[in-house]
Amino acid sequence: MKILFLLAFILLLPQSKGNPFSRDDDSYQRTFEELQREIAGYSGIAKEIINLAVYGKAQNRSYERLALFVDAIGPRLSGSKNLDLAIKYMYKALSKDGLENVHLEPVKIPHWERGKESAMMVEPRNHSIAVLGLGGSIATPPEGITAEVLVVTSFDELHQRAQEAKGKIVVYNQRYVSYGETVQYRQRGAVEAAKVGAKASLIKTIAPFSINSPHTGMQSYQSGVPMIPTACISVEDAELMARLSSRDIEIVLTLKMEAKTYPDADSFNTVAEIVGSKYPEQVVLISGHLDSWDVGQGAMDDGGGAFVSWEALSLLKDLGLRPKRTLRLVLWTAEEQGGVGAEQYYKMHKVNISNFDIVMESDEGTFTPAGLAFTGSDKARNIMKEIMKLLQPINATGVFEEGGGTDINYWIRDGIPGASLRDDITRYFWFHHSQGDTMTVQDPSQMNLCAALWAVVSYVIADMEERVPV
Repeated sequence: MKILFLLAFILLLPQSKGNPFSRDDDSYQRTFEELQREIAGYSGIAKEIINLAVYGKAQNRSYERLALFVDAIGPRLSGSKNLDLAIKYMYKALSKDGLENVHLEPVKIPHWERGKESAMMVEPRNHSIAVLGLGGSIATPPEGITAEVLVVTSFDELHQRAQEAKGKIVVYNQRYVSYGETVQYRQRGAVEAAKVGAKASLIKTIAPFSINSPHTGMQSYQSGVPMIPTACISVEDAELMARLSSRDIEIVLTLKMEAKTYPDADSFNTVAEIVGSKYPEQVVLISGHLDSWDVGQGAMDDGGGAFVSWEALSLLKDLGLRPKRTLRLVLWTAEEQGGVGAEQYYKMHKVNISNFDIVMESDEGTFTPAGLAFTGSDKARNIMKEIMKLLQPINATGVFEEGGGTDINYWIRDGIPGASLRDDITRYFWFHHSQGDTMTVQDPSQMNLCAALWAVVSYVIADMEERVPV
């Protein structure tokens, strides 16, 4: 009798945090069929969100908000006055929108400025080369660097021709395979060239094509290796020098760069919420980054991602929807310098890591969405597949592999499920980190679709009775 009484007492104990899904439990509290029925029950709400975003009063709102923002402020480089203005602008805009707990969380971020820069071919003919210094690069001497060029197609070729590289400007004319694979030349190009005694390095833009448009980005020096000036040049100029070199024609360039690194600057991650009605301590995080490079307008990278994330909360607020869990918007700072703002946010909040249900990031454009890329357990993936069925009206139901991003990977590495917006990025790297990243790239109807997807997914995850399993 005592044993039966004890068992009955245990069964009557409440679940931890009042939540019927324990993340320490390897089993679902309910059958998967029951979860399917619950998720399917959100079909009506999903259609309301989609109709408001795509066809209703909120149509084109994220596009119009973004245009007003980038046209007024422009590019927002880490440490710049423009980034400060952007953060203040968003704080006021989110507060005016009626979102909750709007606040700024302080961060220390890098401050680098390119200054004036130029590259001129002086042999075999005079030709001005379009150039964009890479983030963190040192300057040339005031008079510049004038040196012969060595053109290589890979790091392997550079090392094989190491004796030829000393005292020269190394030009990388690498083949574009994919951004993820080819970006190593931008990141490591200066280090590898310095190891063989080069005076500077110029890297063919990490893009499948350009219209005489170099693309900038971050690079990293290595301790113990001399720092040399480094920049990106256009596809056209890299291939021009490769053709000249193949004919054994000597190429001489003059490179001038005034780049300078300043002490770290004060900045902020920008945060706003819709506070959960039942489990307010639990968080569904959606995000984009507010900073950009100092060319173009940063409309695509990542203005679009930041503004569809804001729009997701606005859509739910307009419909009077308050999920059970807190839906938190974070607009990161200094993502382009390696996720600096996100790393400091993670360090500040990881003490409460068990309260984070999922982290979501939009940072690969806001073109026509196909669905989500997702990282998590098989159980979590099965739930995401059910949620994505709700996006059938806009044909964006895919669940792809390897969801993540610079700003959310800290959480994913610790086992928190992560998702990123998956859209048609055919044209993304045409404009990425270049003067071409302006509102002209953006399409209001595509942004509507992205905002609808983002709002539906984040709301359902935040409102389901069960947590996303890890």
